[in-house]
Amino acid sequence: MYTLHKRTPSSKLLLSLRRSLHKLLADSITAASVHTAIVNNLANMFKKPKLIAFDLDYTLWPFWVDTHVDPPFRKLKDGQVVDARSKRVHYYKEVPNVLEKLHNEGYILAAASRTGEVDGANQLLKLFDWDKYFTYKEIYPGSKVTHFQRIKAKCGLDFSEMLFFDDEYRNKRDLDTIGVLMILVENGVTQEVIRKGLEEFSARNERKQLQK
Repeated sequence: MYTLHKRTPSSKLLLSLRRSLHKLLADSITAASVHTAIVNNLANMFKKPKLIAFDLDYTLWPFWVDTHVDPPFRKLKDGQVVDARSKRVHYYKEVPNVLEKLHNEGYILAAASRTGEVDGANQLLKLFDWDKYFTYKEIYPGSKVTHFQRIKAKCGLDFSEMLFFDDEYRNKRDLDTIGVLMILVENGVTQEVIRKGLEEFSARNERKQLQK
């Protein structure tokens, strides 16, 4: 049987071991940092909005509430909503499901309308039973920039975390200046419109990441 005697490592060996250890640690830290950066970038690329806002006229319903219908409104026993002349008031058919789904998925919802018929618009939201979905409501005449500045002040989110659906292109031009992504709605809000809007929001974040 051979007896193993203890040996003191030479200074060169110790130095070599230290250098190897430092390199391993550095490589480990670098790899972890790269992994974290990749994960963060991917998360930003496929980021979803935290707040989704909707215009009302020709976005959630097919009319101007201050022109094409006559408030006040009321709900009949059969659930239909009618105006002061007993004319039935319609909405785009997919809207209730869209609002319910987004609400259940955890999005903060807001209404942003420049209509002059403030009371009538708010009344319709209640009669259609949509009021429960909206955390914020900014309904009054004026620039949509003002609407979103007030929403931002209340919720504390950045404009870049908001997505807006509206039928008027002039509002898109205004909101581009503050960084709110607006999706132009042509025939009312549908599930497909929402899907494309979320895709565009994600694509915009991806473009921003690639530019960094």
